[in-house]
Amino acid sequence: MNHPLMPGPYPVSADTLFDIAPLPEHSRARQVQALLDAKTKPLGALGRLEALAVQMACVLDTDAPRLIEPQLVVFAADHGLARHGVSAYPSEVTAQMVDNMLRGGAAVSVLGRLHGLTLTVADCGVARDFTAQTGLYNAKVTGCEHGTADSSLVPAMQAAQCAQAMHQGAALVDHLPGNVLLLGEMGIGNTSAASLLMHRLTALPLAQCVGRGTGLDDAGLARKQATLAHVLARHPQALEPLDALAALGGLEIATMTGAVLRAARQRRLIVVDGFITTAAVAVAAALAPAVLSRCIFSHSSAESGHARWLAHLGVQPVLDLGLRLGEGSGAALVLPILKAAGALLNEMASFASAGVSERS
Repeated sequence: MNHPLMPGPYPVSADTLFDIAPLPEHSRARQVQALLDAKTKPLGALGRLEALAVQMACVLDTDAPRLIEPQLVVFAADHGLARHGVSAYPSEVTAQMVDNMLRGGAAVSVLGRLHGLTLTVADCGVARDFTAQTGLYNAKVTGCEHGTADSSLVPAMQAAQCAQAMHQGAALVDHLPGNVLLLGEMGIGNTSAASLLMHRLTALPLAQCVGRGTGLDDAGLARKQATLAHVLARHPQALEPLDALAALGGLEIATMTGAVLRAARQRRLIVVDGFITTAAVAVAAALAPAVLSRCIFSHSSAESGHARWLAHLGVQPVLDLGLRLGEGSGAALVLPILKAAGALLNEMASFASAGVSERS
C-alpha cells in the first residue's frame, strides 16, 4: 500500500512531519541533575520527580521548565468494526460522549476544570455532524466523515485518508498555544483498533494484546478476539507502520499520530494517557523514534495489553490507579505531579542559598 504523505492540499509536508531530531539531552540532563543534587535534600530523595524534572527540562530546552497553557485534546471517531459487537456499548455512545464533554459533564471535563486545562474535542470522524461550537475542532476526513470502514472487510482507511488524518492532526497542534499536549480519545471500538496495531507493531500474540475494553464479559471477549483474528487474516500485507495504521487503525488514532509527530517536532511535552493514545504514540515512534523522548506516559491502564506495550516501548508510567476510562483522564491526573516536579526544580533552595550544611 502506498502512503505518499505529501504537501498536496495539506498544510504540513511529510518532510517536516517525520523530521524529528533526537534531543541534545546529555549535557542538559547532567546540568539539571546537578541542580537537583544541590537542593536542600538527600541525594535522590525526590525519587521519580527528579527524573521527570530532568526530562521536562530536556524536552523544553531550559534549566527552569514551566508548563505553559497545557492543552488537552480528545480525538474522537467511530469505527466500522464496532458493528461486530467488539464493545459493550453501541456506536452512538461516541457522539453522546462528545456532547457530554462539550457540556462539561464528562470525567475529563471535570479534571480539566480542576487542573486549569484547556479542553478541545477533535471530531476526526464521529458518526454525526456537529454544529460549530466552542471547544470543538472539525478534523473530519474526506470520504469517511462518519467513521472508518469495517476493517473485517476492507481497509479501515485508504492511504490518502490516513495521510489526511495525520496532516490534520499536525495542523491542529499548530493552532494550539502552550508547550504541553495532553492526549485523550473517545471512540466505541477503538480498543480493537489499538489491539490490532499493538499486535502488528510488537509481534506479541494477539491474545496478549486484546482486553475487555469497555467491560466485555467472557463471551464478548471471545467474540472480540475472533473478530480481530479475522481482521488480521484479511490484511496480511499491512505490516509497516503506516500500512497497519490505515488498514487496522482508527481515524482518531491516525489524527493523534500526526499531532504527536508535530508536537514532538515543536519540542512540546507530550503527556500520554492510556491504551489507545499509546497506540498513536507507538506508530509515531515507529516512524520517528525521537518521539519517545518527548513523551511522559501518565499511567498503566487496566486494559490487559497496556502494561505489556509500555514494557515493549521501554517506558515507565507515572501512575497505576487501575484506570480504564480513556478520554485523557490519566493524563489530566498526572499534570499536577509534573507541575510539582518543575516547581521543586525551579523554587527549592540549594544548600548554599539556604545556608544549610551539606552532607559530609
